[in-house]
Amino acid sequence: MSDKLQWGVIGTGRIARTFAQGLRHSRTGELAAIGSRSRQGALDFAHDFPATCHSSYEALLTDPRVQAVYISTPHPAHAEWAIRAAEAGKHVLCEKPLAMNFQEAQSIVDAARRQGVFLMEGFMYRCHPQTLRLVELIRQQTIGEVKLIRATFSFCCAFNPQDRLLNAELGGGGILDVGCYCVSMARLIAGAVSGKLFEEPLEIKGLGHIGATGVDEYAVASLKFPNAILAQIAAGVQLDLENNVRIVGSTGSILVPSPWIVGGEASAFSKILVFKSHIPEEIVIETDRGLYALEADHVAEQIAQGRTQSPLVSWDDSLGNMRALDLWRGEVAGVLP
Repeated sequence: MSDKLQWGVIGTGRIARTFAQGLRHSRTGELAAIGSRSRQGALDFAHDFPATCHSSYEALLTDPRVQAVYISTPHPAHAEWAIRAAEAGKHVLCEKPLAMNFQEAQSIVDAARRQGVFLMEGFMYRCHPQTLRLVELIRQQTIGEVKLIRATFSFCCAFNPQDRLLNAELGGGGILDVGCYCVSMARLIAGAVSGKLFEEPLEIKGLGHIGATGVDEYAVASLKFPNAILAQIAAGVQLDLENNVRIVGSTGSILVPSPWIVGGEASAFSKILVFKSHIPEEIVIETDRGLYALEADHVAEQIAQGRTQSPLVSWDDSLGNMRALDLWRGEVAGVLP
């Protein structure tokens, strides 16, 4: 067997393919198996990404070669398969959001703790050096005291009531799908100000539009953090916005033009703009691997060091993010925490 971490992927959708493509550029891992709800689905996936095919998720979890599992199912299935993967002794990288609500997320964390396996929520942007550099700039007080964080992640998908993005039974809506990034970023930056890995909001107020299929098509929220920091965030699946992050401080501001989907598959340049005058300072970040390769390598590094959680996306961080999402969804759609 290769000395690289052997990955199994549960689910064969778009994000599963994106992760598998990223694994091709990983230094530490490789795709060993794919699990689908049908034999044909696994075969179709393996045509593009050669791997052992399993016609059920259960079969993948019994594959002795698989050491770590990437869960890429629709949101409502995250909890079941993350827990079952942990109980099978597999390390887990679960696509965001970790679960549908805080209670489910806590159950996943409890399972990982009981089994002593690694678990991380798949906020891949957290593993990119651009994000690490951004946190460094905040901690260095490059723009003085942080006053306001503005983060947006929204797009307009084709209207198809059966698509997971617009289907309430599949966990559709902007808050869960992409609003989780905005909440995560706001908590990260507020935490950097306090010298912490993340900070919890003191207060959350939200508004949104519920569409014909019963999901939040677009929504906004205001968050209040310690140190007099406010955040304005917006997310959606039926509204095109400029997807960026701007942080305003007492002596300047920072703009991250591409905070979420950074760069290409193999290598990329990205940039952070620091405004202290009319001419911004451009900070360029270069990587030799793409976003998902960096994420996979980070997971493998933590596992090799015997860790069960990541310092970049810890269990408490994911639980706090899920709690905030519950509150935002409750404000917009009456979803109870």
